[in-house]
Amino acid sequence: MVRTIKAGLAFAALAGAFLLQPSVHAQDNMKQDTMKQDSMKQDSMKQDDMKHDKMQDDKMMHDGKAKTLETGKFHGKVHATSGRATVYQEADGKLVLRLTNFKTSNGPDVHVVLVATKDAMDDANFLKDNTDKMELGKLKGNEGDQNYEIPAGTDLTKFRTVSIYCERFNANFGAAPLEKF
Repeated sequence: MVRTIKAGLAFAALAGAFLLQPSVHAQDNMKQDTMKQDSMKQDSMKQDDMKHDKMQDDKMMHDGKAKTLETGKFHGKVHATSGRATVYQEADGKLVLRLTNFKTSNGPDVHVVLVATKDAMDDANFLKDNTDKMELGKLKGNEGDQNYEIPAGTDLTKFRTVSIYCERFNANFGAAPLEKF
């Protein structure tokens, strides 16, 4: 009889453990789902912030605060490069180069350069020391919209092409010949 009671209690304990186990797993799954939802909300908020920033940039460039002066489409030279380069003049006279829908290969020591040529298709001429170039800065990213300040007094009739240039390999990744807007 004691043996039967012990067996019954052991069975009850096992049954209780099995019944509790799914609820513990359910609670863990609910915690994980809640954490995933929180993470997704944060990602969504970051994306909304980035969209808002982009809309603010686009609004700044198009709501009368800035005037479009020149624009051109990128073509690849050494690497596939695409997107648009546009020069804007802000209300205070400051010049800004904006790359939109921009994409190129990643590389070491890549810069955005204005070049005094009609196009940077010909590396033999583009890479010569006597070709005037104006450095606008290191490439901020190999994908996405980005802005570069053009120094005051820059002669845009002289600098006719935007180049994405890798100094380490002395290579023109891609270029955008500029035309009046």
